[in-house]
Amino acid sequence: MARVAFILLCHKNPDAIVHQATELTAAGDYVAIHFDKSAPDTDYRKIKDALADNPNITFAKRRVRCGWGEWSLVQATLNALEAAVTTFARATHFYMVSGDCMPIKSALFTHRFLDSHDSDFIESFDFFDSNWIKTGFREERLIYRHYFNERTQKRRFYTSFEIQKRFGLTRSVPADIQVMIGSQWWCLRRQTVEAVLDFTRTRSDVMRFFRTTWIPDETFFQTLVRHLVPGREIENRTLTFLMFTDYGMPVTFHNDHEELLLTQDALFARKISQYAATLKASLGALYASDRADFTISEGGRGLFHFLTERGRHGRRFAPRCWEAETSLGRGRELLIIVCKKWHVAKRLAAAIRAQTDIPAFDYLFNEDDTSLPDLGGIEKSLEKRGRHRRAFLRMVYDQVGTDRAVICMDTSSLDLIADFFADRADVRLLEIECSFEDDYLVGHAIRVGLAGPQTSSATFARLLPTIRRDMIHEREAIRDVGFQNTSRLRETAPDTENATAIARFLDVDSEVALSLARTPHLFVD
Repeated sequence: MARVAFILLCHKNPDAIVHQATELTAAGDYVAIHFDKSAPDTDYRKIKDALADNPNITFAKRRVRCGWGEWSLVQATLNALEAAVTTFARATHFYMVSGDCMPIKSALFTHRFLDSHDSDFIESFDFFDSNWIKTGFREERLIYRHYFNERTQKRRFYTSFEIQKRFGLTRSVPADIQVMIGSQWWCLRRQTVEAVLDFTRTRSDVMRFFRTTWIPDETFFQTLVRHLVPGREIENRTLTFLMFTDYGMPVTFHNDHEELLLTQDALFARKISQYAATLKASLGALYASDRADFTISEGGRGLFHFLTERGRHGRRFAPRCWEAETSLGRGRELLIIVCKKWHVAKRLAAAIRAQTDIPAFDYLFNEDDTSLPDLGGIEKSLEKRGRHRRAFLRMVYDQVGTDRAVICMDTSSLDLIADFFADRADVRLLEIECSFEDDYLVGHAIRVGLAGPQTSSATFARLLPTIRRDMIHEREAIRDVGFQNTSRLRETAPDTENATAIARFLDVDSEVALSLARTPHLFVD
């Protein structure tokens, strides 16, 4: 059976640290603590005295002052690892946690999971080729030497950087090392940790390099594990569930997040609010329990972004100036089918292609693999199509050799629709009004990552009304604008009524319109 040695880095809340360490060792696991030397010595003594009689707890032999982005965080981790490896001979895995981390599975589940996966769990993406770093320094983290803390010594940090940059004082990455990057919250097997510690004693050149890189806790272990362990024995993910806001700050979990946390495909979560007493008590009891029946849905990140990206009043910002500077061309017609159920709009578009000479394109601003003519590469990127929407469509008209075209758009694309109606071209809109049954909403929630196949019915009961209201809100927002030349197709309307709307939209005779309205299985989910 797996035995875990938790590497606990902490700097505050001594009472909480004592409680956390006690709960983690209650199931037979171990804890090695590094308490920041910058913190008061009285707090450190309080922790040591409270845990002195617990044989499953040890402390780093040397404490260091830790600073964000500094090598000191890696050194503190190495010190705690040394203590854990030396003290706990029966530990099979070493799991990095902080004082803000809590288990979201039981110890029984955790041990069984680790027993069934003979792997190291650590994010390790190629530093240069991956998109792990979203903003700020990238190559500069490595090729320049960083001696000062960017947060506490900002002026010295950037002055040193500018001097090195001006005089070309760069350095190379050690020749046999491929730098990797990822989350600092990992879980490694004993043989891997021992190999890493041996490496630190024999490769002084690599150690010198990382000591002056910036934010080395995101690169040091990630690089060394990939260097020392075969790729087939590494799972490129963290077992700690964490999320970040648009500002790059960790999302904090509170008492009402318990159900969400327990359904994530992870063993721990970061970070738990210090004020979430009920959640902390529940998760602490969970780890000591024998519970093993966890339903995994993995909808946490998708649900978070779904809720937070709505904006304060529900939608996004004004059109960019560069989005309105081009035109489709005076005299051209753009016929927009707008529908939340993509399969319904696609069936109608296919029928239009089959029964008329009007080119009809599916969700070319919402779906990557929409069939499009060769436009020199701009058609291959959904981002480019949206950014240069009018110029893109003008190229489509020119390539196809037409002045009329039908496109499908999602109801969430109000800004794009408004932008096209502001064009000099003749723009018409056909809204397809569909009903949103529960089965469809369940499938939609799973497709977009808000839920998983095993999400409980109770969760869906709370989630589906929100999704339904969101879809209806999008539809009503389009109607509220009051676009001219708008027609409506309704799932509940008779074919003759829908044919009238199609005839007005496409400017076709009543016989063709009726045939299109009677498209087989048009509204079937």
